[in-house]
Amino acid sequence: MAGGGSRDGDVIEPALSDLARQWVAAVRQTGYLDLGADALQRRFAELTGRLAEALRREPFDPSDAEQVGAAIVGLGLTSPEALRRSVAIIARLPALLDDKPDEQRAGELLGALAAGFARAGRQRVLDDQERIRRAWSRALADAEHSLQRELHHQAHHDPLTGLPNRVLLYRHLSETVRDAHGDARIGVCFLDLDEFKTVNDTLGHGSGDRLLVALADRLRVCVNGAGHFVARVGGDEFVVVAADTAGPDDMTELAEAMLAELAKPVRLDGHELAVSASIGIVEQPARGADPEELLRSADATLYLAKADGRARYAVFDATRNAEQRLQYGLTGRLAGALERGEFELLYQPLVSLVDNRLRGAEALLRWRHPELGTVSPNTFIPVAEQSGMIHALGRWVLHESCRAAAAWDEPLLISVNVSPRQCTDPRLLDDVEHALAESGLPPSRLQLELTETVLMQSTGRPVQTLRRIADLGVRIVIDDFGIGYSNLAYLRHLPVHGLKLAGAFMAGIRSLASDHVDEQIVETVIRLAHTLQMTVTAEGIETADQAARLATLGCDLGQGWHFGRPVPPAGIPGDRA
Repeated sequence: MAGGGSRDGDVIEPALSDLARQWVAAVRQTGYLDLGADALQRRFAELTGRLAEALRREPFDPSDAEQVGAAIVGLGLTSPEALRRSVAIIARLPALLDDKPDEQRAGELLGALAAGFARAGRQRVLDDQERIRRAWSRALADAEHSLQRELHHQAHHDPLTGLPNRVLLYRHLSETVRDAHGDARIGVCFLDLDEFKTVNDTLGHGSGDRLLVALADRLRVCVNGAGHFVARVGGDEFVVVAADTAGPDDMTELAEAMLAELAKPVRLDGHELAVSASIGIVEQPARGADPEELLRSADATLYLAKADGRARYAVFDATRNAEQRLQYGLTGRLAGALERGEFELLYQPLVSLVDNRLRGAEALLRWRHPELGTVSPNTFIPVAEQSGMIHALGRWVLHESCRAAAAWDEPLLISVNVSPRQCTDPRLLDDVEHALAESGLPPSRLQLELTETVLMQSTGRPVQTLRRIADLGVRIVIDDFGIGYSNLAYLRHLPVHGLKLAGAFMAGIRSLASDHVDEQIVETVIRLAHTLQMTVTAEGIETADQAARLATLGCDLGQGWHFGRPVPPAGIPGDRA
């Protein structure tokens, strides 16, 4: 398998997990799903794993695929579109497996899936028909138009809170958009309670349900009183639709009112609970609007509100939404990118400003995606940090950099960036030791670059780890020095061997006519650093004049396009004198 490893309990291979996410995204709008996002992902991950096992099993038995087809129906996905999309996704499964199954086996698997889906769907129809027949029989013995009203209410309302459910919400939203005329506008709020799971975990689901009822009543008064529509669409998720809005301010005022109402303490089972919520807002012209896209955009904006700190609202921003979708897509693509060999390292020279000789190089990570092209580190590194992929990626960079440097003809320094999350990883010391041992690179030739803010905020175990790494003989350097705390007095107590000046300092050293204030600041930093027996590196050097002026100021090393652009490892060794 390209992702490495095998299925173990609830853990499946990254490529299969990615396929499961694609499956959920493809089918979740084709039917009403009662499961929350996390539970839904786990369920589809399990189904994906079962299909993968069925393809691998010897002798081949497609019966598991029939059960998966039935399970899809059991989740509430009964439409032909749900089957069509599921088959389209599962058809990609064979290509993800190391031992590629033959086409006949893959075809039989899809056929069995469809057969199980059809059989379960037919049985579901029969069961529904039987339930309806019995309901009608009971109703006719009592009062027939009363039962119809009850059935209609149950089909369109949440049984816990009595609010309209997702079905009635979608109908209302569709009718509002359809009947809009002229320059009429519409607003949608997607609301989610913050940390509601904690209430269920600590007080129990019964208390959680009573809390939801109390909060739903508050929303009903707040929203319906203003003539708007509110529905419960998930465990702790609610959607508000406002027709004929005058602009975004209408929705932000409504959001503020809802947040204030929900923030009032709730007395429950002897406890006084403080509840907050996050809200995503979309407000736009109603004519031509797509109900599904309105809900999807409001949902995505909700997560921006949560990312900004929760207990607040966020208004839809097309640019930020596009970035969020890109990052979400990158999370899935990152999972197998390392194994597919999509990453490469380039090396930019580090040059002595005293004699212009090459002293080492910094390893720079690049992602060459087959569809997206070159993805900027500024884009994928934060995604790797959030997803946890940064550990595997950083470990690979460390090993590859040490291996490349060990193969150079000259004893040059190799400088490797360490991310904030790596700094807190207790395995960092082991990773450094293994990289050095496997490559044969002397510790004195390895340099780790950490951001100033991370190092200044690190206490306890992270600092101890860095001290032990420094004790190996590895150099520790602060990258982008000057944009964070800039506390040289504190740095003297940390295992730091050098500073790398932030590129912003170079703005004042670009020409002889530049403001000399920046030059004086740089000179002062260099003098203080040398007093603390630290080396100073300047990056972003673009001209010979800059290099000469920095050398005059006492700067030790330089880096930038003046000395060379990033190149493959074979392009680094050489004498620049």
